[in-house]
Amino acid sequence: MVNSPQNPRQNQREELDLTPFSATGGEPVEWRISDAPVPYPEAVAAMEARVAAIAAGEAGELVWLLEHPPLYTSGTSGKNTDLRDPRFPVFTTGRGGQLTYHGPGQRVAYIMLDLKRRRPDVRAYVASLEELILRTLAAFNVRGERREDRVGVWVKRPDKGADHEDKIAAIGVRLKRWVSFHGIAINVEPELSHFAGIVPCGVVDPRYGVTSLVDLGQLVTMADVDIALRQAFEQLFGPTRALLPEAAI
Repeated sequence: MVNSPQNPRQNQREELDLTPFSATGGEPVEWRISDAPVPYPEAVAAMEARVAAIAAGEAGELVWLLEHPPLYTSGTSGKNTDLRDPRFPVFTTGRGGQLTYHGPGQRVAYIMLDLKRRRPDVRAYVASLEELILRTLAAFNVRGERREDRVGVWVKRPDKGADHEDKIAAIGVRLKRWVSFHGIAINVEPELSHFAGIVPCGVVDPRYGVTSLVDLGQLVTMADVDIALRQAFEQLFGPTRALLPEAAI
């Protein structure tokens, strides 16, 4: 889980103290898992409503784990030229980043936290999300790494050639009144060929591809990843409490 000391992004992140995101007092973060794929517009509408309620003090913080039907999303830095083959619906979204794919076999975690109460520092928050992914992957003996010139979390692939790396997780964040939403996506066992319809996050170098836990030989289930993700989240952000799948967002 520890990155190479030659990585400048790692040194930058090591300077950040991640512990203040564990809020003292208050209620545990609600933890919800949706069993059926959630259409993207429905998810965004639910997040928007929940974020407004959190900002108004009318609802608690929430982490929502789900999968989407196959689709592409384009963030605030998205380029039309990065859409190679629109084989699935494309949604323009307000999160940061460029084009990415979501679909079955990918664990999406939408994280809605009150950063004004916890710590109003966007840079440190993104670093904490990166650390959340790194710790989750480490639970399965997969070493994820950050890169200064590429967003997301990457794994080295010497089996593919010198300097080859694959992206295993993405990060896209948006804030409203200092409440976070959108979040992270970890590739557990998605159909990797679906990423070929876009230039994932604008990365065109042929040395860099996309992978998943199962592609790396880790025969894990989505439930396994959810357990590891929750444990890592509680280490960084504090306690959680489970919601029933049918509970309203």
